[in-house]
Amino acid sequence: MAVPQDVAASGATVAAGSVLEWIDKAAYACAVGWSASDTVTAYVGNVHFTQPIKPGNLVEVHARIIHTGRTSMHVLVTVETTDVRAREYSPATHCILVFVAVDDAGRPQEVPKWTPHSDVDRELQLNAQARLEPRKRIQTVMRAQEYTDDSTTPRTVFRFLAAPADANWGGNAHGGTVMRWIDEAAFATAAAWSSETAVAVYSGGIHFYRPIHIGHIVEVDARLIHTGKRNMHISIRVRSGSPRTPHDLQLTTQCMSIFVAIGADGHAEPVEPLTLITAEDKRLDEHARELVALRAPLVMMPVDHLRRP
Repeated sequence: MAVPQDVAASGATVAAGSVLEWIDKAAYACAVGWSASDTVTAYVGNVHFTQPIKPGNLVEVHARIIHTGRTSMHVLVTVETTDVRAREYSPATHCILVFVAVDDAGRPQEVPKWTPHSDVDRELQLNAQARLEPRKRIQTVMRAQEYTDDSTTPRTVFRFLAAPADANWGGNAHGGTVMRWIDEAAFATAAAWSSETAVAVYSGGIHFYRPIHIGHIVEVDARLIHTGKRNMHISIRVRSGSPRTPHDLQLTTQCMSIFVAIGADGHAEPVEPLTLITAEDKRLDEHARELVALRAPLVMMPVDHLRRP
């Protein structure tokens, strides 16, 4: 059940960061169960928030393996929600996560091969396989971008220490917790540009490059880089490092989130256009447009086949 601690700043819906934490935990349990070893989150993509989750609603999170590589597991997660009095579930979001199995020393290790057993299984696996090359291209494009102080667009930076309460079983910051930090910084940026009714409708290209150690400095940097008529594209980069070397932080995670501001009628309101002043402003705006174009050909995951009867 979604409790008050899960709710967004507006108070009307559950925060996207809370949903992302639930998604990561369910997928982690699924991946560990398949590999019989510890795992680390490598990627989370195509998180489509199709329906808001209201405080007090029941939530079900389903995770299933849909493809395996030599050391990786591709997990499809679907989230459904319902009024506690009705028990008629409807889709809220879905996404794909990639986990890598690791041994006690943290080295990647092989996982059992997953074989589809039904037409639905085969369709899901083909969809996952079709995303492998586009995902590499998107990651390459995102990693190639430079972010400096030459930009004039709105920006939010959080800095804090990774606390013991943030730790996963491996002793590093939990992937779901990192995604909650990302959502919080992105929301602050979107709210400053639009209103506190801003909500995430999509998060994509969440790449995890290295772990965040407990006790290390964490810097979450969210920057508005593109606006559409009714949406805001926010690039978020997470860096981390030892408190002894605070000026030598390494990139750990990055992603792109899209927010809209909800009006009184329940629909997305028009967004003030972003003014592009510097060369970096214009370059990052073009970067957001390129990512949209790269994702456009991807076929939606056929999650309707997984709906309960």
